[in-house]
Amino acid sequence: MNLTMTGIDFVHAPLAQRERVSFVRGQVQALLPRLAETPGVRGCVLLATCNRTELYVQGEEGAPTDPLAMLARAAGFDVAVFRGLSVTRTDKACVQHLMAVAAGLESQIFGDDQILTQVRDAAALAREAQTMDSVLDTLFRRAVTAGKRVRTEVKLTGVPASAAAAGVRRAQDFFGSLEGKRAVVIGNGEMGRLAASALRAQGCAVTVTLRSYRHGETIVPAGCDTFPYDRRCEVLEGADLAVSATTSPHFTLTAQQIRDLRQPPRLLLDLAMPRDIEQTVAEDARVTLYNLDDLGDLDNSRNEAAKQAAERILDEEQAEFYRWYAYRQALPVIAAVKDTALDRLHFDHAYDALYRDGDIDGLLELAVGKTVDLLLGGMKDLVDAGRLEACLAHMRKGSGR
Repeated sequence: MNLTMTGIDFVHAPLAQRERVSFVRGQVQALLPRLAETPGVRGCVLLATCNRTELYVQGEEGAPTDPLAMLARAAGFDVAVFRGLSVTRTDKACVQHLMAVAAGLESQIFGDDQILTQVRDAAALAREAQTMDSVLDTLFRRAVTAGKRVRTEVKLTGVPASAAAAGVRRAQDFFGSLEGKRAVVIGNGEMGRLAASALRAQGCAVTVTLRSYRHGETIVPAGCDTFPYDRRCEVLEGADLAVSATTSPHFTLTAQQIRDLRQPPRLLLDLAMPRDIEQTVAEDARVTLYNLDDLGDLDNSRNEAAKQAAERILDEEQAEFYRWYAYRQALPVIAAVKDTALDRLHFDHAYDALYRDGDIDGLLELAVGKTVDLLLGGMKDLVDAGRLEACLAHMRKGSGR
């Protein structure tokens, strides 16, 4: 198959290292064409989330691929630094891993609701960049199907599962209750909106900072106030907690900005990758700072029976992928069988009399009979009645009989 992936994730690398190889959408779009130019590469997909950066590569037969080295060259980082912080999987292990990732079984927040969308988006970006070959395309489609099935057929956890939800539960643990607390959310992307909605549901008064507002275009969670991002420190004064979840390349909150507040938020939640909040903020005794790696699983009420049910679904979807791959691999042989059967029929003198008499029905019957005999004769050690019955049922279905 020659399928390889290398991943740098929360299991193998600390947050400070992961954020050095984290990429936002625009960066992924720029990287994919450069990655695909690597000799021996047929296709590639780059999955970049808060907790993992994974490059999936389908190589030409016999051509060795090193996804980590590819990514290091394209993104300009030192490959040696990340050798011990990454994990590489090939072929079946790679397929199994992607299915589990899409289902949320490999997430830091077990059963993560966001990862399925992130896997789907990674595949869409690769299609847009034309770096998706047929093997990766089919694999990612099956992984998305697996994730959808797990989400709809199995209840993995007893609580909503996302980094935003985990952050809000951490805030609940910190304060005891969020009822009546005042919260500021910096960032109105998907993560920010999820956090704002979850805080509102727990009784917080929530203000969302916006860089710009366009009526009818900017979506703000129901019940939330808004405030200009450039004046965020004003609304932070006296707030109980602040959440930052942006894709900004710069800090949204610095240690100096927090020091300048008379009454800074007691709790700061940084849900961004790379991090939004300067880490020396934690040196201020008035505040507590939590990052993504501080969220953990927070007793996410795992259901082991449900996890096993999810794994059975993944097994089924993997089997479907391998059936597709086996058929794809057999296509050149199928074409050769057709050509060989036709060549054999051309030299069969039993057709001469039928040609002279114009017996079309006889010609068809003889041609089909000879072809089936030739094909099954070469497979006599593999054929059994059950398989032939299934084949017959498929032929009858196709003919409408």
